[in-house]
Amino acid sequence: MSGLRILIHGLNYAPEPTGIARYTAGMASGLAERGHNVRVVTGYPHYPAWSLEPGYTGLSSDEVVDGVPVRRLRHLVRGGSAGARIALEASFAAHSLARPMPPADVVLAVTPSLLGVSAALTSVRLTRRRRPALGIIVQDIYSRAVTETAVADGRLTRPVVRLEGGLLRAADGVSVIHDRFARTINRDLDVPLDRIRVIRNWSEPPSQEADPQWTRERLGWAEDEVIVLHAGNMGTKQGLENVIDAAGLVGPGGPRVRFVLLGDGNQRTLLERWAQGNHAVDLVRPLPDGAFAAALAHADILLVNERPGVSEMSVPSKLTTYFWAGRPVVAAVDPDGATAHEISSSGAGVVVAPGSPAELLRAVQQLAGDPARAQVMGAAGRRYAADVLSRQAAVDGYETWVRSLVDVRDARR
Repeated sequence: MSGLRILIHGLNYAPEPTGIARYTAGMASGLAERGHNVRVVTGYPHYPAWSLEPGYTGLSSDEVVDGVPVRRLRHLVRGGSAGARIALEASFAAHSLARPMPPADVVLAVTPSLLGVSAALTSVRLTRRRRPALGIIVQDIYSRAVTETAVADGRLTRPVVRLEGGLLRAADGVSVIHDRFARTINRDLDVPLDRIRVIRNWSEPPSQEADPQWTRERLGWAEDEVIVLHAGNMGTKQGLENVIDAAGLVGPGGPRVRFVLLGDGNQRTLLERWAQGNHAVDLVRPLPDGAFAAALAHADILLVNERPGVSEMSVPSKLTTYFWAGRPVVAAVDPDGATAHEISSSGAGVVVAPGSPAELLRAVQQLAGDPARAQVMGAAGRRYAADVLSRQAAVDGYETWVRSLVDVRDARR
């Protein structure tokens, strides 16, 4: 079968080290490897630090990443408030609309970035000749994020629901990363189930081996400490003040527990102030790849923490990395949410109530006191990653879906 011209439109892309960027980049390179003509329109690298990565200047730039031509468009970079997020998305959307869209058979628009998706839809509709098919890839459910993180005034919720639902229904098809997402956008956003495809994010063995120079000693961790590592974004959704409060409960008489928050994000400064004087918690800046892999390998327990009320907006991308590390996971999350479902399905850890520092610390201490159980959980995570979350299965799914989008478009002519 001949290759398709595929344009991927999304705000986040490699070399951003965490979050959606690596899945979008992996999908792009995977489709290119299959003989498709793939191009990408994206923003400048800025996440999770919420500052432009050094070396990216000018209004736009062009480069090739893993064999895929990438055009980057300048945008505002602000984090924290809803207004700052809207300004970021609006500037990216306006810049992309001001540029002619490359010829394509299929446009894949990636959320979150509703205004970016809106710009992609507008560009598709303005195409004069053979209009491309439009597929929307839902990595996070935007309207649920507004509700569950309470980052915006409640008056914004209804307009966001209308916008997101309208965009998803206008597409030729929608892909989501979890079965829970399919049910949510069908129920809350009126997207027909027969227009939704579930394609899981994948998990691969670390591309970078753990650097042997990065030992527990060099990381500053004593051998008799129980290291509980949270890696990734420090944002509103994570609710990491719960972890700092749990660290404040660590006392004498039990295992020496140290919570380590590794990464960056728009809540970091607040968390640093919150943690002052708390000797059982460290905030560590992002590490190079080899050192990051070593940190995961040397930690005793890996941590997912979400603020109370977060349940359906996303599945943390860090989980796919955690599973391959072969360490048990403690998840302080909504017991009925998508993250808890993933922990239960994998057998890789335990779930405790979000926003309860005492429960979090108790789960950590129990796992620390049962190394055999911890080892079983770590092994289960690796098996789940290998059996269920393979990149090949994901790229297979995307390729089949992309071809179906063209069929849907042609059938509607």
